[in-house]
Amino acid sequence: MTDLSRRQLLGGAGAAALGSTLAFPSVVWGQAQFNLKCANIMPTDHPLNVRLREASDRIREQTNGQVNIQVFPSSQLGNDGDMLSQLRAGGIDYFVQTGLILATLVPVASINGIGFAFPDYAKVWQAMDGAVGKHVINGFAKANLLAFDKMWDNGFRQTLSVAKPVRTPDDFRGYKIRVPPSPLWTSMFKAAGALPVSIPWGETYTALQTRVADGLENPLAGIYFAKMHEVGKFMSNTNHMWDGFWFVANRRNFEALPATARDIITRNINEAALRQRADVEKLNASLKSELQAKGVQFVDVNPEAFRERLRQGGFYSEWKGRMGDEAWGLLESVTGKLA
Repeated sequence: MTDLSRRQLLGGAGAAALGSTLAFPSVVWGQAQFNLKCANIMPTDHPLNVRLREASDRIREQTNGQVNIQVFPSSQLGNDGDMLSQLRAGGIDYFVQTGLILATLVPVASINGIGFAFPDYAKVWQAMDGAVGKHVINGFAKANLLAFDKMWDNGFRQTLSVAKPVRTPDDFRGYKIRVPPSPLWTSMFKAAGALPVSIPWGETYTALQTRVADGLENPLAGIYFAKMHEVGKFMSNTNHMWDGFWFVANRRNFEALPATARDIITRNINEAALRQRADVEKLNASLKSELQAKGVQFVDVNPEAFRERLRQGGFYSEWKGRMGDEAWGLLESVTGKLA
């Protein structure tokens, strides 16, 4: 699928959904105007931002223009740490980021990234739309943040290398792999035998060019839209973790809105998340051929060999202790026994 046809597909789907919206009852809050900021690190044309802008348009329409959510993609408002600090202080109203990054504040938010936990999307959504997700949402509430019900999809993560592919766990020895600033990522790749290097996403392209890192791990959509395939040419289908985005609000700012505005925002954001999930699943399925056409070589691996390396390295037992028996039990009720 070409870039143009993909944009047409997503744009057409958004326009159709918007056009089919029933006329909303008049909403008037005096002369109040609510201008809100929503930030994330993903490229502007990633399905996350396509659907966020669509949701913002719908919210603006359904509130007669009184609620305007401006979307700031591509780390325009700072790196991960900057934006999380701004969210907590109220300078940003909404932050859309993976649980593995938000775990610096809410540790249990990284539970979806436990290595090789989910074999497919059916198990992912069973967990994250169910008891596991509710447990994480409660964790955000304790940190005075409000996480919306539906996670957004970032996809199963693969390993992209600059010089040579990763085929077995032994190929990770001495391998400098770019990871986000997250304890779980660092722990997992150390247990696998690699040398994880925490680098902000916006600096990763240069890090691969200059060989500060030998490779990175990310979903295909993230790799494609950030053009990482221009510097990395070997893709190992490791599927080592599933990654998704939480839409998180500053609780004080959100609760200051009229109740009807909160309802409109919540409904539209959750509906957009479901549409974005379908976008990403289809997109990742189509990207392999596009990346191959751009010179990327794909390599299949045996996931059980990597899973066994993590067991031997104590990864699962460590993270069972970190997550706690309740959270781990909820996870294993979906995935089966891990530790």
